[in-house]
Amino acid sequence: MRAGASARPTVMSASSYGIAGTVAASGPSRPRARFGSARLRAVAVPLAAPAALFACWTLAVSHGVVSPQILVSPMQVVRAFGSLWSTGELTHHLIRSLFRLVTGFGSGAGLGLAVGLAMGVSPRVEHSVAPSFHAARQIPSIALIPLLILILGVGEPLKIVIVAKSSFFPVALAVIHGLKQVPRAYLDIAAVHRLTRWDRICRLLIPATAPPLVAGLRIALGRSWLVLVASELMAADSGLGQMMEMGRQMFRMDVVMVGVFLTGTIGLVLDQSVRLFERRLAQWKRS
Repeated sequence: MRAGASARPTVMSASSYGIAGTVAASGPSRPRARFGSARLRAVAVPLAAPAALFACWTLAVSHGVVSPQILVSPMQVVRAFGSLWSTGELTHHLIRSLFRLVTGFGSGAGLGLAVGLAMGVSPRVEHSVAPSFHAARQIPSIALIPLLILILGVGEPLKIVIVAKSSFFPVALAVIHGLKQVPRAYLDIAAVHRLTRWDRICRLLIPATAPPLVAGLRIALGRSWLVLVASELMAADSGLGQMMEMGRQMFRMDVVMVGVFLTGTIGLVLDQSVRLFERRLAQWKRS
C-alpha cells in the first residue's frame, strides 16, 4: 500500500511536469506569432494604397480607359527611368535640384533660427519685427516668383531665394514657440548662476527648444522641396521640375511620370529622415 501510494504522487507529478513543460514550450510561440503578424500588418497596411493605385493604373491603361498620350503604362515609365539614368540626364537634374535644396534650406533655416531667437529672447525686437514678420509669412512663395524673376533673373539665385523663404518662416515660428514654452524656473536658475546672455542662449534656450525646432525643420524641409520643384517648372534650365516641363512640351508623359515619382520618393525620404531624428531626440530627452 505504501509503495502504491508513493507511486501515485510520482506519476501525477510527472504528468503535471509534462503539462507544465508543454505549456512552457507552447507559451512563447503565441507572443512570437502575434509579433510576427503585427510586423506583417505594419508592412502590408502602408503598401495597400500604393498597390491599389498601381493596379488601377495598370487596368486603366490596358483597357484603354485613358488615352496612351496622357497616361502611359508602368513599363514605359520604368524604361524611361532606365534610359534617363543610363544617359546621365537624370543624375544631372537630381544634382542640380538637391544642390538648390541644400543651399536654400540651409540659408533659410539658419536665418530663421537667428530671427526666432532674437524675437523670442527680446520683447523689444518682437514688438518691432512681429507685424512685418507675420505679414510677410502670409505671402505664398510661388506668388513671389514673377517679381523675383524681374529682380534676380532665372538663374540659381531665384531658386535659392525661393527655397530660403519657404524654410525661413516655419523655423522662426518654431523657435519663437519653443522659447515661450521654456519654464520660468530654468530662467531663474540661469539668473542665480549669473550666466551671460550668450551662455543662456547656447546652454539653456537652444537645447530647451530642440523638439519644436526639429518639428519646424521637418515642415520647412517639406515645403522647401515642394516650392523648389514648382519654381523649376516655371523658370529653370535644369532640375526635376524642368525635366518634367520639357517632357510635357515634348509629349513624353513617361518622362513626366518619372519626375513625379522621384519628387514624391525624395520628399518621403526627407520627411522620414527628419522624423527618425525627431524620435531619437525624444528618446534622448526622456533618458
